[in-house]
Amino acid sequence: MNQKPVIPSVNFHLWEPCNFRCKFCFASFLDVKESILPKGHLPKEDTLEVVRQLCRYGFKKITFVGGEPTLCPWLPELIAEAKSFRVNTMIVTNGSRITSEYLLPLKGILDWITLSIDSTNPEINRKSGRGRNSTFFSSQDYLLKCGIIKDAGFRLKINTVVHRLNYNEVQSGFISQARPERWKIFKVLPISGQNSTGISGLDITDEEFLHFLEINKDLSPGVDFVPENNDAMTGSYLMIDPAGRFFDNTKGEHSYGQPLLKVGINEAMNPINFSYEKFIERGGLYE
Repeated sequence: MNQKPVIPSVNFHLWEPCNFRCKFCFASFLDVKESILPKGHLPKEDTLEVVRQLCRYGFKKITFVGGEPTLCPWLPELIAEAKSFRVNTMIVTNGSRITSEYLLPLKGILDWITLSIDSTNPEINRKSGRGRNSTFFSSQDYLLKCGIIKDAGFRLKINTVVHRLNYNEVQSGFISQARPERWKIFKVLPISGQNSTGISGLDITDEEFLHFLEINKDLSPGVDFVPENNDAMTGSYLMIDPAGRFFDNTKGEHSYGQPLLKVGINEAMNPINFSYEKFIERGGLYE
């Protein structure tokens, strides 16, 4: 009998609260907050136990996501717990709280920091909701964040969501200056119940996504250029929601399993549609 391949990587969306209001966000989890999790996150000890069970199960990499994960006061403890199992650790952040001081307790336990940067134009960021109050980052703001991350010894990745407001934007010069190890480029993804209202007017065609890729393909050596269209994004990520449930997006909405703390990882994962082949095809297996 053929043995199923071990899934090496999991994304833990541990925290629904966010200080940005990105209109296209495909992981807002307002449905989770309104239905079963009023605070938008599990208690600290439950969150730590989720991490322990994931590590004991054999996952080799945990990516901590939100919402905005740096708003979680016990995020350093979660990362330290994962690292105690020698797991590769990553956070995905909008960068708003990234300072040298914030990163100090993460040295030695956090491997990767992924910055979500959709545009270096503050006006585009304002229109898309990628910001807070009157603060919308420019290229210089983001280059400062990238410098802080790299100077502190963390590996840098940048995620970009391509949508109606930025698909004509040439960002290759900025990326070549920032010099992340990986630049992942997503086509904006409509997900019912997550961004159904906000995404109106921001969706783009496949041709427009390819246009963005074409005008941004010339990069400095050493930057991995990793585009993902909607098909590549669907069913190729193993994900856990703020309530500690595996979920998938293969039906154009979030489909949730049972809480893993209640039923165990195998049963919690059983109803989830996940393709290991698509995970490999999109380049999910990297150091």
